[in-house]
Amino acid sequence: MRIHGWNLLKVGTTVCSLQFFGTRFVTTNVSPTNTNKMADWKSASSVYDFTVKDITGNDVSLEKYKGHVLLIVNIASLCGLTATNYKELVELDEKYRESHGLRILAFPCNQFNGQEPGTSDDIVCFAKKQNAHFDLFEKVNVNGDDASPLWKYLKHKQGGTFGDFIKWNFTKFVVDKNGQPVERHSPTTEPHKLAAVLEKYF
Repeated sequence: MRIHGWNLLKVGTTVCSLQFFGTRFVTTNVSPTNTNKMADWKSASSVYDFTVKDITGNDVSLEKYKGHVLLIVNIASLCGLTATNYKELVELDEKYRESHGLRILAFPCNQFNGQEPGTSDDIVCFAKKQNAHFDLFEKVNVNGDDASPLWKYLKHKQGGTFGDFIKWNFTKFVVDKNGQPVERHSPTTEPHKLAAVLEKYF
């Protein structure tokens, strides 16, 4: 529905504004299927070769982020790490989005103890309650054969300790202004500790 030029989404008794996330589309409920494009992820030269779906189900070419430092993270609403990560991701976004062009790309994932079980509508409302303005995308898998090609690429370019697989919610990838994944940080790395890291790439 629209109220005074704002597109609003009602979830239960909560009304969420999709304008808040820079979009004018109504969200759709989607399952965590492989909706990201670029099946041949091994041939990608940068993250700009990928097209993903935003939280509203619309295709987004990552070329739109050229020239920006990116922080790409798999998020969840019911994780023990949720409160700290959301709070500090919001703080990073507020500190660096306008001044340095940081873009945080958040991908909901339900692969870790079912800690992101909600619909796209639920995720939008939860993020809004956390005062999150960063870019939300459709729920994806980050591990397994049906993992998002983007996430397969990220893991390939920046392997993790004890294996490339994503260990838990809130794994963080730093991507430089040329679209190259340059660092990977664990779920337990608090976002505020990445400030000095990000400043190296601005």
